[in-house]
Amino acid sequence: MQIKTILWREWRFFLHRFWKITTSQLVTPILYIITFGIGLGDKLEVGGQPYLFFLMPGILSMVTMRNSYYAVSMRIMLGRLNDRSFETYIYAPMKMSSLTLGYLLAGTLRGLYAGAFIFIISFFTKRAIDVSFALVFMLVLNSLLFSAIGFIASMVVDTHYDLSRFTNMVITPMSFLCGTFYQVSNLPKIFKWVIELLPLTHTTRLIRRVSFGYGIDYFSLLIVLIYIFFLTVISIRICYREITY
Repeated sequence: MQIKTILWREWRFFLHRFWKITTSQLVTPILYIITFGIGLGDKLEVGGQPYLFFLMPGILSMVTMRNSYYAVSMRIMLGRLNDRSFETYIYAPMKMSSLTLGYLLAGTLRGLYAGAFIFIISFFTKRAIDVSFALVFMLVLNSLLFSAIGFIASMVVDTHYDLSRFTNMVITPMSFLCGTFYQVSNLPKIFKWVIELLPLTHTTRLIRRVSFGYGIDYFSLLIVLIYIFFLTVISIRICYREITY
């Protein structure tokens, strides 16, 4: 019931700003697809396939990642630092685990909503993405993971500038370095080792392999599940820490 309360509040927020949220989620992926996909898609090949075929799962991964992260981090940061509405949850008779999971699930749903537009856009290209249960499951994991990162980031920052700095130094580089636009295997070994430590590398690999029908990379799946587990635990502990302050 407590988780439903969080989801209901976020649902009402989403409906109130439906058109603003929807239009903002469409602009960036369309620009990437036009610039890198349609503009270069017929001129470049990756693994014997047109570049647009390789690019679409990467865009799908990046869009679900960024929207789930922003959906959670911005809501909590504004609730903590601006209108102080987040404090009502902290002092309410609510389990911190329910509070955390409510926000993480809400962020996951926002990530999936953004991903749905990539599926729709792909049908207007020559490289439509086939929807499958395995692909949706990987998108859920990707959105859940970065919802947790957004939750932690928004709970530890003290100012809007701190969150902006974290986004610019962590989230934005991951968007471009983790195999969304190119194959990680082409990187020099020293850079490849660093990139392999980042969660988006593994979620992108899972999404792309499932999209291509290559099956699941179980090592990457294990890494993603470990990330989700520890990030969720950290998120819950941070909420309990807020009570003591």
